[in-house]
Amino acid sequence: MGDAFLIDPLEPDAVRAQFPVLAQRIYGAELAYLDNAATTQMAMPVQEAMRAFEQHDRANIHRGVHALSQRATDAFEHARSSLKRFVGAGADHELVFTSGTTDALNMVAHGLSTSGMHPAWLQAGDEIVVSGLEHHANLVPWQQVARRTGAVLRVLQPDAQGRLHAADLRPLLNARTRVLALTACANATGERPPYEDLLQLAADAGALTVLDAAQAMAHAAPALSSLACDFMAFSGHKMYGPMGTGALVGRRVALERLEPLRYGGDMVAWVSATEASFAELPARLEGGTPNVAGAIGMAAAAGFIDGVGRDRIDAHLNALREHAVAGLAAMPRVTVLSAHSRVSAIVSFVADRVHPHDIGTLLDQRGIAVRTGHHCAQPLLEHLGVGPTTRASFALYNTHAEVERLLAGVAHALKVLQ
Repeated sequence: MGDAFLIDPLEPDAVRAQFPVLAQRIYGAELAYLDNAATTQMAMPVQEAMRAFEQHDRANIHRGVHALSQRATDAFEHARSSLKRFVGAGADHELVFTSGTTDALNMVAHGLSTSGMHPAWLQAGDEIVVSGLEHHANLVPWQQVARRTGAVLRVLQPDAQGRLHAADLRPLLNARTRVLALTACANATGERPPYEDLLQLAADAGALTVLDAAQAMAHAAPALSSLACDFMAFSGHKMYGPMGTGALVGRRVALERLEPLRYGGDMVAWVSATEASFAELPARLEGGTPNVAGAIGMAAAAGFIDGVGRDRIDAHLNALREHAVAGLAAMPRVTVLSAHSRVSAIVSFVADRVHPHDIGTLLDQRGIAVRTGHHCAQPLLEHLGVGPTTRASFALYNTHAEVERLLAGVAHALKVLQ
């Protein structure tokens, strides 16, 4: 595919040594794990940080007067501070730990559509704009909110190449627009929309803005303070951290509008038999015992990313995608989605008369793990007229040699199946 793809900017052996899972063989072949948009593997420093907590400091946080509880609380709050710095949160932002991006986005949708401490932000006749690139986690909650409140759901559709345009958003914005929900990177296509401009347009129109940054945290992560963004959600398991972890970061004034989704311990200031007063942020939105080890793991993952270097990681992943796109686009009757994207770690494609599941199965037999299907973005793929796809997605431990294996495996599958 050209000399430009022969040298990896990262030291692959040193990087891969931090991910022991990659050393295994699948059906006799070395594992090429190319399903990172679904879940990245977890780095050894992350596992070690979580193990150290479980072996030495495990206790419930807050309110405990004993040493372990105080150490656990300190570690938990240090993790919060570290992640706020990682995402570029400013003094007016707060970070709420969640079980993942889906949990965080549901928290926002519920909180803006439920009355309690404040009147619900969303009322009958109000309008919610979602982009046509969204994962179901940033679409279905807004569908349910619209159904429950009588608000109107509008969709900012991409063009035939999967791009979003500011010119198409402007006609959708009006005095009744209350929310814009948008992805920082489409998980089904790898499209990186101009979210900075789109968020600013919506904010200028008086809407609250919600950014799904799940696919951006490990690659070309946005700096929150530079965005007109009220809420940003992301997951630990897509940034070399633990599953079942995530965060909602938002402007404090916006988070204060949210009615809590979970009521119980640690989110109250006082309770009587008939009423309760809720704690200040972020505790008000973190009812119950949190995943303390998971929060520590997320912070360790952020530190691992920064230790490798974000610019180096971004350049590496962009080059891997460029390599894969060039090779796949050269194959007869193969269409690569969002082939134009230059800031992405995802390549998604379809082949004439061949089902993606069959391609994925034959790749698996060669030790190559990819994802097939609609990728929880069925409306987008139907809008583009392509149906299910085969998706390869890259992480910092992937190599150009693995891209060559992917291309050879796809070529073999097409020869067998077409």
